[in-house]
Amino acid sequence: MNPVLITLIVILAVLVVAVVVLMILGKRAEKKQAEQQEQIDANKQTVSMLIIDKKRMKLKEAGLPQMVIDQTPRLLRGSKLPIVKAKVGPQIMSFVCDEKIFDNVPVKKEVKATVSGIYITEVKGLHGKSQPAPEKKKGAWAQALEKARKKLGATSVK
Repeated sequence: MNPVLITLIVILAVLVVAVVVLMILGKRAEKKQAEQQEQIDANKQTVSMLIIDKKRMKLKEAGLPQMVIDQTPRLLRGSKLPIVKAKVGPQIMSFVCDEKIFDNVPVKKEVKATVSGIYITEVKGLHGKSQPAPEKKKGAWAQALEKARKKLGATSVK
């Protein structure tokens, strides 16, 4: 047999094994996430709070309880999380915010938030009008792609 053909067969076999392993790990992660979401939904409460500040910061700098830091996997301790500092009643507390709603959380405003432990899952404005999230700037590649679509007369797909 040709050595090039043998090499291609080996590479193809390794790729097939890698895809199968990734599919299995993905299904396990999906099941874990579904279980965690069920727990969050079971423990959620609606709380009125005054949002003081919001930032993306590392877990150790966030001012979260030591027990939370100890339970976090070592690889995630260095990553930045969306942290919201809020006044709930007489206390000032630090919360971890859901990534989906972090940009919509108003600062220096009173809101009703759905909280599960120290995790904010939903925010609704209480007083005044809610401000829409500012639009993100487009990168150079996205701008060039948009110009090309305009020249060709194609509409953008969202």
